[in-house]
Amino acid sequence: MSAESGEHEPQQHERGLAEPAFPGDDGRTAPELVPVLGDRDAVLAQLGAARVFVPIVAVLGERAANGGDKNADMAAVLMTGADGRQALLAFTSVATMEAWNPQARPVPVHGQAAAQSAVAEGASAIVLDLGQPHWQVVETDDLQHLAAGDVLARTATGTAWVRPGA
Repeated sequence: MSAESGEHEPQQHERGLAEPAFPGDDGRTAPELVPVLGDRDAVLAQLGAARVFVPIVAVLGERAANGGDKNADMAAVLMTGADGRQALLAFTSVATMEAWNPQARPVPVHGQAAAQSAVAEGASAIVLDLGQPHWQVVETDDLQHLAAGDVLARTATGTAWVRPGA
């Protein structure tokens, strides 16, 4: 209340919504990935910091105890190869993801976060842009390096994973 007028003054709150991780994102392939798609090493060099989409799909659960409707959960998609290893799916754009499955929901994340999720789920790879001409598999040591935040750099003798700031 204001001492002079007896009226209430509006209180100032420091509350607000979290800023989106990718403001203004239009769902197209991240600009840094566009010129390198199809070049395995160049994609790996850009992927950790680039925005990709991890598809989330509905998975039917168990029927309710009273015999009613089944529950549905949302889950990231893991593929299982013939050798039993699993891979997390990721896509460079909403369009490439929708070409794979129009019902999947796109979750935008940095490539490093996708790699960390794959590792946390026990997957040994990421399959990037499944069904596209430029699709590729990121596996084993490359997946571990991406998850750790390492960057693939070109050197005079080839490529090497380097840790920024090290």
